[in-house]
Amino acid sequence: MKIAIVHDWLTTNAGAEKVLREFLDIYPNADIFSLVDFLDDKDREDVLNGRKVTTSFIQNLPFAKNKFRNYLGLFPLAIEQFDLSEYDLILSSSHAVAKGVLTHSEQVHISYVHTPIRYAWDLYFRYLEDNNLQKGFKATILKYILHKIRIWDYTTANRVDYYISNSNYIAKRIAKIYNKSATTIYPPVDIDKFKLCINKEDFYLTASRLVPYKKIDLIVEAFAKSNKKLVVIGDGTQMEYIKSKATSNIEILGYQEDSVLLDYMQRAKAFIFAGVEDFGITPVEAMACGTPVIALNQGGLRESIESGINGIFFEEQSVESIKEAINRFESISFKPSIIRDSIVKFGRDRFKKEIEEFIRIVF
Repeated sequence: MKIAIVHDWLTTNAGAEKVLREFLDIYPNADIFSLVDFLDDKDREDVLNGRKVTTSFIQNLPFAKNKFRNYLGLFPLAIEQFDLSEYDLILSSSHAVAKGVLTHSEQVHISYVHTPIRYAWDLYFRYLEDNNLQKGFKATILKYILHKIRIWDYTTANRVDYYISNSNYIAKRIAKIYNKSATTIYPPVDIDKFKLCINKEDFYLTASRLVPYKKIDLIVEAFAKSNKKLVVIGDGTQMEYIKSKATSNIEILGYQEDSVLLDYMQRAKAFIFAGVEDFGITPVEAMACGTPVIALNQGGLRESIESGINGIFFEEQSVESIKEAINRFESISFKPSIIRDSIVKFGRDRFKKEIEEFIRIVF
């Protein structure tokens, strides 16, 4: 049996790449296809374990290494140029265009969907607002490109034979956008790597890419109005903006190696997250360390957080709502061992078992 695994792009080792790594553990002889592959050596070894990737023509376009997203309008064309006609099973890991590869009637295409294209659907208006692209020539061009991508994304829904969603939240989005049903298999969390730590210190932690939809700026603003200590780990386009809002009780560390992030996760009083997540692997990793999570009551995190057991929710993406949740959190007692026990069901072995069982049934 010949198997092809299709991934949107390989530029960083994030949640989607953790899923890809498990796919490759299950099918070590599968061939890998991706729009671009710019992983550094460390991430390449962790995700791909030395395997070769077939990339699209976007890989060789000018400035693609740092600006490949500027070729967004070419993504549908590029993904359709992969000739997968000799493969029996196509397994795509998709948060953008990977699900749109061309297949024929003798093949089975299973797509693990992290989310339908965020900036073309649910986050369309927020994406334009956050990037100041509501008016002007550049905005008009981008709106047209996203309009065409929405049409392409919807019309390619039938290219997938079976959908897997990474949360029930995403399953609802798949049903809404594609009118397709999906089976939820939660993504893998490396429970063994994120060890339980009983002794917590007097600081809060948030860790994320510093981009508008993650709302790290709101967390920083909330702590700027208190004397509580906050540590921020991550880098991104909003780094300077977020630094400008920080006060002396807020430490912004930028990008850190996994070992440093793990250390802070284990010692933190709580992990704070203000974005709407498809599933939210990083908060679950924090809970694996026995660290409670304070999170927005929306998205996939409602499927991993049990209020009062392993964390609490706030209701709005606002500074006041975050401040209220922090004050409420400090009146609740959490047990790190119970927090960890509540999320062991999201481990890597469980993910592999459920994926293998799903494929065995449908293929």
